[in-house]
Amino acid sequence: MMKLPHLLLALAICTSSARAFAPSSVFGCTAKINSASLPVLKSSPTSAETDDVLKPKYEIEKLPFRIGHGFDIHRMAPIDDAGQPIIIGGVIIDHKDQKWTDADGKYVEKGGIYETQLGVVAHSDGDVIYHSVVDAIFGALTLPDIGQVFQDTDPRWRGCDSSKFMEHACEVMSEYGYEIGNIDVTLILERPKVASYKPAMKENIVKLLKTTPGKVNIKARTHEQVDSVGELRSLSCHVVLTLAKSS
Repeated sequence: MMKLPHLLLALAICTSSARAFAPSSVFGCTAKINSASLPVLKSSPTSAETDDVLKPKYEIEKLPFRIGHGFDIHRMAPIDDAGQPIIIGGVIIDHKDQKWTDADGKYVEKGGIYETQLGVVAHSDGDVIYHSVVDAIFGALTLPDIGQVFQDTDPRWRGCDSSKFMEHACEVMSEYGYEIGNIDVTLILERPKVASYKPAMKENIVKLLKTTPGKVNIKARTHEQVDSVGELRSLSCHVVLTLAKSS
């Protein structure tokens, strides 16, 4: 029977009082979240409660290749409202004040432009690339989506470093006998610009999924000032990947 260490995952994410966004060789950034505000868990889920989600009753056939698609979108807001920075592909996106559209009229006239530092509104750290990659891996394996595995109503994942989700998805993939074939990421955001951060994002993905640079591609594009993405009120990501049967 396949063993998926959900209990260890939860403990690794949530028990340290010094929990930070990224002071690690893999995550490569320095911003911290105050873990004192995180809820204290009375208990962790049992293996029976968690394994069922990633162990379907049907057989997952050992196909030579599998294809998965992942998508994620998160709202962006002034950083004081968001409570955390913009983190994409494990990298904090430093930026100057941006022209954010205040759709609700909280800071300026409704629909007006408010110049501000931006953050991502999310239950976890809101990393759209990592979430899309995890969703694509689960999808390729015909498993439930990331929202079912790491529910946004679960206090354990509040402010969580999404590299933990990536590590877990990699382990699940390996347990089912697969490795990364290739990954193609399309990041969609109007601002801030991220071209200079893409090499670090790629390096993080390569390390977390135990693959090679020639199998990971990251593209970024704007939304031509259209809709919430174009107004800097959100950012999104698509990921297409293949899984290859492990040799």
